[in-house]
Amino acid sequence: MSGEEKSRISGDAPRQSNGPVLPTVNPSAEKTQQPGFSLHPTFYVIIWISCSSSVILFNKWLLDTLNFRYPVILTTYHLSFATLMTQLMARFTTLLDGRKSVKMTGRVYMRAVVPIGICFSLSLICGNLTYLYLSVAFIQMLKATTPVAVLMSSWILGVSKPNLRQFLNVSTIVVGVIIASIGEIHFVLIGVLYQIAGVVFEALRLTMVQRLLSSADYKMDPLVSVYYFAPICALMNGVVALIWEVPHCTMQDVYNVGFFTFFLNGMCAFMLNVSVVLLIGKTSAVVLTLCGVLKDILLVLASMAIWGTQVSGLQFFGYSIALGGMVYYKLGFEQLKGHIGEMNRQWADFGNRKPVLRKLTIIIASAFLIFTLFGGLAPTYAPEYDPRKLANEASNRFGMNAHKY
Repeated sequence: MSGEEKSRISGDAPRQSNGPVLPTVNPSAEKTQQPGFSLHPTFYVIIWISCSSSVILFNKWLLDTLNFRYPVILTTYHLSFATLMTQLMARFTTLLDGRKSVKMTGRVYMRAVVPIGICFSLSLICGNLTYLYLSVAFIQMLKATTPVAVLMSSWILGVSKPNLRQFLNVSTIVVGVIIASIGEIHFVLIGVLYQIAGVVFEALRLTMVQRLLSSADYKMDPLVSVYYFAPICALMNGVVALIWEVPHCTMQDVYNVGFFTFFLNGMCAFMLNVSVVLLIGKTSAVVLTLCGVLKDILLVLASMAIWGTQVSGLQFFGYSIALGGMVYYKLGFEQLKGHIGEMNRQWADFGNRKPVLRKLTIIIASAFLIFTLFGGLAPTYAPEYDPRKLANEASNRFGMNAHKY
């Protein structure tokens, strides 16, 4: 029999129905392909911006508006609250299981965690002391220098090598903050010095954390780092508070704020750390950078709306330069150019699909910009002007008594 006949006969042979049939699809793969419920990354971004902004505004409200002028005690309370919550989460949840992969020993804790904890404590103390002297808007402007301080500290501690190009890039941030400081209406030197010290300690902390996390044995997410850093920070802040503020604080000061208000404040500060953990892996570094800039702008506007903070045009101009320099430093020219081009394409596509909505968006944005520049940011050219005083002067000049009417 020829090979052609064999193939024809084998092709015509009927398949036995009782034989085993192999599955064409892997059942386990089919299960893994089923998409689970997940929230849009925008939700996590909104949660993070809300928590971060709420902590800053809440602290300012407690320390300034409610006149609880004990920032070290407040910081100690936050860290003690975080210590308690992380211990409970470690025992009853799986959110802190990442700590099991960290090879933490007593020697590593004393040589790495304790110095980081000291810088963390000092940055929190100085940052909260600033709220007693400066507005939230001006504080956010000064915080824009953090990338500059981080770059300098990384050079000093040998984490990275000095680079002239990077130095020139961050110089734009410094120039912008200097212009904003010159335009500050209520400039308090001691508050500025406290904020600069807070930025320096925060930069040292970030640089030491970067050096610690460079080893694969000590990789940890922000919540696990709070689990390790919060206890030692609470202890050190507590010692400072006992010496500095506890002798002057009375229970009446605590009652004026209220225990429930303190609980909400501590929960808000702790949820900030949880929101950071939830945000990691959901968005890119570009989105995080732009969201940070958006958060800072919203805080400035919130300070103007809640406390009536006056922001001069010179301040607005300087802060815009600082924010632009910060975005350029973190993203780079090529990456920033690519994202701007993509945004322009999406904006043009949006105009083609919904031209009326696009025009309405432009009108609202233009009206808001004009109102901000010529309303909230415009200087007061006649601060002594009083309509009632002017009416009385006019009445006296024409021989009339305005009170009779």
